[in-house]
Amino acid sequence: MIKPLLLALSLSLFLSLSTVAQSGPKAPAKARTIVTTDGEVDDVDTFVRLLLYSNEFNLVGLVYSSSQWHYKGDGKGTKFTSEMASTAQRYGERTELRWPGTTWMESYIDRYAQVYPTLRQHAPGYPTPAYLRSLVRIGNIDFEGEMSRDTEGSDFIKAILLDNDPSPVYLQIWGGTNTVARALKSIEDQYKRTAEWPAISKKVSDKAIIYAVLDQDATYQKYVAPNWPKIRVLYNSDQFWSFAYLWPRVVPAELQTYLSGPWFDKNIRAHGALLDGYYLWGDGKHLPGDPEHTHGEMAEAKKYDRQQYDFISEGDSPAFFYLIDVGLRSRENVAYGGWGGRMVQSPTNPYRWEDGKTVTDYDPYTKKQDAAYPQTRWIPALQNDFAARADWCIKPYKQANHPPVVTLKQASDIRVKPGQTVSLTGSATDPDGNTVGFHWWQYEEAGTYPGTVVLTNPDQAKATFSVPTDAKPGQTIHLILNATDTGSPALTRYQRVIVTVE
Repeated sequence: MIKPLLLALSLSLFLSLSTVAQSGPKAPAKARTIVTTDGEVDDVDTFVRLLLYSNEFNLVGLVYSSSQWHYKGDGKGTKFTSEMASTAQRYGERTELRWPGTTWMESYIDRYAQVYPTLRQHAPGYPTPAYLRSLVRIGNIDFEGEMSRDTEGSDFIKAILLDNDPSPVYLQIWGGTNTVARALKSIEDQYKRTAEWPAISKKVSDKAIIYAVLDQDATYQKYVAPNWPKIRVLYNSDQFWSFAYLWPRVVPAELQTYLSGPWFDKNIRAHGALLDGYYLWGDGKHLPGDPEHTHGEMAEAKKYDRQQYDFISEGDSPAFFYLIDVGLRSRENVAYGGWGGRMVQSPTNPYRWEDGKTVTDYDPYTKKQDAAYPQTRWIPALQNDFAARADWCIKPYKQANHPPVVTLKQASDIRVKPGQTVSLTGSATDPDGNTVGFHWWQYEEAGTYPGTVVLTNPDQAKATFSVPTDAKPGQTIHLILNATDTGSPALTRYQRVIVTVE
């Protein structure tokens, strides 16, 4: 969950980069992932979209947690004041805070069950509702940052981190980090004074990858970072605002149509039971347990200059956007950029990758470098894809659109010399028989060559360019192929060629 006025701090990601064969990278296996959530309205909307994409990754845990904005209290009247300055000032001493309960995920899985038979017609791999229900656990929820005791949620996370599957586990932090921190503390308590500790510590550190959207309690800074310094972290403090409460201030006006009431009214509303539970401005709905969720009231919408059915927030969605393989290769290295944003390695911590004010992409609408644009740039493709998945909930296969399959007719990693002419050739097939259009472009910020290349025939499947004569050995140039079909909504997939100068 994300709150509109937060301070930001820690996030990072994938240090161990996957080895890329000269013939091109293998399609990555589905990522194992655990979601921890405090249940704010933007978590709920994020959860709805996550369920629509649950065939794209391997969900292995769904855990209720707390945060600086939401906690249950211990039921004993114990008073609590936040460790986070902004929340302490706003709420003071509390016995509980805006708690949405521990049944809402199950209720949305019930909604998913109603559209599951239709969804699975469109793509393989959708988990059964029974499997999803089996993943739900209650973690550390009594207070913000509470990690003093084991819970069924922390024990569940602990067991996965200790299992014999060596594949990475992406820990999505939609609220506070405390339940994950408790799982790690329990592992430390069990093994720290044993001969197994070096191996256990390495095993867990190699496996766990935290994708955090802001610091929403103090447990990462106070416990995880000092005690588990080699756990990789992806920290999103700026780019997520493209999909969060402050989007009208962040997203260029030319792209705001994709987040507007008319767009959601046409593409998302009235698309089956799951999307009937999606919250929008002025929709007349109220999130149980949260008196501050007033977005459904039209008077409140008008106060904030929102029109009916405008987007509210999915501030945590970048955490799973990152795991969807659309051909951009960003799971190899989050610095490449993709649907989950673009981050760079921390100058002080090699296990931490982060965004921030210095990680910018050029925004062609404002003609300025922009700290949110590494995420904002994908809004048209992401929203059209969301609309297609909404259609999958209510339409048979032949009446809906499905993304093209894009391939390269060459290596995806090539080595070149300055002045050399390079050919780029892609192709695509479309499962619906639609025509596919192509567009090659240079992702300048993802590469290390500090200039621009000139592409010949960039709107053809085959394009060429000449390597600039001032390119230095070791510098990289990233070329992206967008392949977009003519279906409705139009869907885009990608391939990336990384050129390294010799």
